[in-house]
Amino acid sequence: MPARLLSVFAILVSAAVLPAADRPNIIYILADDLGIGDLSCYNTESKIQTPFVDQLAAEGMRFTDAHTPSAVCTPTRYGILTGRYCWRTRLKYRVLDGFDPPLITEDQVTVPSLLRQAGYDTHCVGKWHLGMHWTDKKGDPVPAVSIDRRSPPRPGLDVDYSVPVKGGPVDVGFDTWFGISASLNMSPFCYMVDDLPYRLPVLHQDKIRTEFIAVDEGVRSPDFSIYGVMPRFAGEAVRIIEEQANTPEKPFFIYAPLSSPHLPVVPNEEYRNTSKAGFYGDFVVETDAFLGAVMETLDRTGLADNTLVVFTSDNGGLYHWWNPEEADDVAHYKVRGRGTAMKEFGHQGNMHLRGTKADIWEGGHRVPFVVRWPGKTPAGTVSDELIELTDLLNTCAAITETDLPEGAGPDGRNILPALLAEKPETPVREFAVHHSLWGVFAIRKGPWKMTPHRGSGGFSIPRELDPGKVGGPEGQLYHLGDDPSETKNLWEENPEVVAELRELLREVKGSN
Repeated sequence: MPARLLSVFAILVSAAVLPAADRPNIIYILADDLGIGDLSCYNTESKIQTPFVDQLAAEGMRFTDAHTPSAVCTPTRYGILTGRYCWRTRLKYRVLDGFDPPLITEDQVTVPSLLRQAGYDTHCVGKWHLGMHWTDKKGDPVPAVSIDRRSPPRPGLDVDYSVPVKGGPVDVGFDTWFGISASLNMSPFCYMVDDLPYRLPVLHQDKIRTEFIAVDEGVRSPDFSIYGVMPRFAGEAVRIIEEQANTPEKPFFIYAPLSSPHLPVVPNEEYRNTSKAGFYGDFVVETDAFLGAVMETLDRTGLADNTLVVFTSDNGGLYHWWNPEEADDVAHYKVRGRGTAMKEFGHQGNMHLRGTKADIWEGGHRVPFVVRWPGKTPAGTVSDELIELTDLLNTCAAITETDLPEGAGPDGRNILPALLAEKPETPVREFAVHHSLWGVFAIRKGPWKMTPHRGSGGFSIPRELDPGKVGGPEGQLYHLGDDPSETKNLWEENPEVVAELRELLREVKGSN
């Protein structure tokens, strides 16, 4: 066992390791910027057909009230792997760049470290975007960039890529990693294998900016193409599953955070014109095809019956237009981003939900969540349970009958009863906390959602509204049962609900 993981395993208290037949393989596929309305199994009016997600839903369970802990990617990824809200770290808002130091510390219990202790092989294939320790050409650590920066992500021209990185996936519980450092539009543009670039990024990458191609300046390896990333990820995932089929006595975990359909929108030729929503829709089809490759490999290797597959997204969709017939404050707001492109096709990437990626509204953080677990999760079912992606660690502990040590997964919940379609007396999650790109909070309990802030807190205009200047209530309160599109602000009519949720949010923010 690597010394770097001893501190983690020393604090894990585990039950006896279950037989392999009682420990399902777990594959967790995380799309990037995919809206709930992009998928045809959620949105009958979608201009994109996603047959493999549809098949997964038909053979498993589709959740309608699943949320990311943040409306942007780095914080969500942190919450998935640690069961802890990212705003409890140094990253109070925004996201990391490709050269930031790690957010996950090596003594933290993570999903892969927990599953390794339970006897799993653990693999990461895809986009990391949680930071690593890089070294510059002087031999010094590359520092964190200010979260208040106004400059684009760093190009990394002064980094020594021959020095192994620390604090990445293989230092926090994964046996292997093949992927990219951060988003596909951020340097360095190279594949990483465990703790080193697969090929050194020795070429200069110019900045590119068009509607669908957004790439920052940086360094690139000779074997790297932004069009080649999704096929390469699919090939690596298939290879791992095929190799694991040779050791059926050893369960495995694959965390597959994809680079699509996030900018740059780069569908390969075979997927072009396969949707009715332009290049973006075609890129969603390619994302769906990744899942299809995984499912085909599970079937071919005989592993499907003992594999739990999850398909979800790291936040709401960016390619979305929202135009309700009436909203009590709509005069103050404009749709920003790339909604115009989707309006041309008549496609609503977040369905009826208000807002886009980055926003505090439902369009920013309500996401697709589809689960297939043969023999455990009833086929063709739909769940309206409130869940968060932060719940993975606690749920894996329950699945493997492993006790979490004190302090691990403080913000996660065990959603195993929901996966098994059990009907507990109380909800698996009493409340959920939401967080926007610029650090705006919201809290959800039952049908009520409260935001002590006016404005989107993200991409939609305006980000902020001053009630002293425009009038109206101090914050926002919506009854999502009656008003899922968040058109009627009930703040002033329900002061007792506002007070209750304010206090609950204060308690959550004050806890460790």
